Amino acid sequence: MQRQIKLIWDFRGPAAAKTAEHHEIHLKEYIEIEKLPLKITGFQILNEMHAIAFMVVTDQYMIAVRDALKPHRGELYP
Repeated sequence: MQRQIKLIWDFRGPAAAKTAEHHEIHLKEYIEIEKLPLKITGFQILNEMHAIAFMVVTDQYMIAVRDALKPHRGELYP
């Protein structure tokens, strides 16, 4: 089984939650346009001034997605 990697985009400021929520829409659109077999996306509000949007990819797609979408960071996904 391939590793799963959570690619993360950070948003800060008073509009962080809405921006992260909207960014997830674009992540889903990218998956659909590129016909990727990826299913896990989301957004999470960490506090009132910091939120994230994320996409979980496998090793096979990590480099291509990273280069195309420029996430701020990544971590192994359980």
